Amino acid sequence: MEVDYQEEYIRNSRGVQLFTCRWVPLSSSPKALVFLCHGYGMECSDFMRACGLTLAKVGYSVYGIDYEGHGRSMGARCYIRKFDHIVSDCDRFFKSICDKEENRRKSRFLYGESMGGAVTLLLHRKDPTFWDGAVLVAPMCKISEKVKPHPVVISLLTQVEEIIPKWKIVPTKDVIDSAFKDPIKREKIRTNKLIYQDKPRLKTALELLRTSMYVEDSLSEVKLPFFVLHGEADTVTDPEVSSALYERASSSDKTIKLYPSMWHGLTAGEPDDNVRLVFADIIAWLNQRSFKWASDRTREVVIEPSDGEIVSPEFDKRHQRRFLCGLKGRTQHHSAM
Repeated sequence: MEVDYQEEYIRNSRGVQLFTCRWVPLSSSPKALVFLCHGYGMECSDFMRACGLTLAKVGYSVYGIDYEGHGRSMGARCYIRKFDHIVSDCDRFFKSICDKEENRRKSRFLYGESMGGAVTLLLHRKDPTFWDGAVLVAPMCKISEKVKPHPVVISLLTQVEEIIPKWKIVPTKDVIDSAFKDPIKREKIRTNKLIYQDKPRLKTALELLRTSMYVEDSLSEVKLPFFVLHGEADTVTDPEVSSALYERASSSDKTIKLYPSMWHGLTAGEPDDNVRLVFADIIAWLNQRSFKWASDRTREVVIEPSDGEIVSPEFDKRHQRRFLCGLKGRTQHHSAM
């Protein structure tokens, strides 16, 4: 399917110019909308291009935004003064797309990778009934006990964060080496000048820590349908965080899949066969939940997934089980729709 790619700059409520992009199928009306939330230090136009193209080619309109200070957006590089600013900017832009006349009857899904998973969950928390589902790829939704700083260290850093907020004093290992398995893809990512590769700034690191702790404490309040995917060999975000989300979330429709031997960068850093497997799983999950809507946002009686099969909006559970049995790796699913 032919895809149209577009770029546009917008201004947020604080007057900062932000970069946005979109991948839209040309040959047919999109069956749903997907909104990308990228990870820490990343960007959408290049790093998430494969994701945008892959989903658009199977019928989805895909929209991305570079957070303030990230990618092509303006602002101090990778400086997060308030995590709420990221959430508010995404909320404003994504809803402006949903509010267009041609999109009002489309299902709308969030897609978050790593830190973008936290952004996704906070967008859901901001407006619990607005989104139809979320895909969470190796999400940052809980700080692993293996890496959580000692409370004394956190206290000391907090005392100076307003004095030296932008200082790059937080020691960290090379995340690119740890996140992306395929050496050729790893080096390609390293040459992307839009990706931040320096040490985290002090206030940024503390905002990430606070956000992770907040999200962790509110996992039971997650109610939207979601599909969480994680590599079992991930050393950037612990697979246990995804298991915690799956176990504690109140969602009646939730799915988890753990991929043996895969790393953090499931969609950009694995060998091609693994990447294709991950995207096939994501597309299958989205296809089963891409409903048609009436003008009042009430689900119509019949939906038509991309495979042409007509199913009830009550989500036939026998079909659901057949779908899951076809997935490789360890998958758990719970649904009571």
